[in-house]
Amino acid sequence: MGLNDEVGRRLKGLRGERGLSLSELARRSGVGKGTLSELESGLRNPTLETLYALTTALGTPLSAVLDDPPAGVSEGAGGVSGSAVTAVLLERHEDAEAATDVFRVTIADGATQDSTAHVPHTTESLMVLSGTAVVGLPGAPQTVGPGGHAHWRADAPHRYGAPHGEVHGILFVRYPNNRP
Repeated sequence: MGLNDEVGRRLKGLRGERGLSLSELARRSGVGKGTLSELESGLRNPTLETLYALTTALGTPLSAVLDDPPAGVSEGAGGVSGSAVTAVLLERHEDAEAATDVFRVTIADGATQDSTAHVPHTTESLMVLSGTAVVGLPGAPQTVGPGGHAHWRADAPHRYGAPHGEVHGILFVRYPNNRP
């Protein structure tokens, strides 16, 4: 089963578990009904922005729709891409307090990606491996170089940028367990 098929199956299952129609999930997420239908059917390649919009509307971590992290994930492994960021799920961890997704991310040289707000009380932390990233809330951007890290609220619009060359890092996205 390919990424598109697996994502589609999981999206459809989560939507069904919540008793949402295709139209209602499309309305809540801002994703077109036709796009959502094609995603659920495995006919469309999902973008990072679209998947975040849908999982936020469903009240779930992004990892809920991605394939389980493969053993021995390598830098060249497939992932999901947005306008500037490519993310490969490395691990997911869940305990009584929160679910945490761990991604290997690449931010494209000279690119900026705006991310919409995730579920309430979600936070993100980025540890930069190489390059210099500009991340966080648009009104309070943080510039982070190799070996450094940044932490920000992800329940508000936020951004990722690589103004001076490609950036590689590890992104932690922590979702509270008081999700619906």
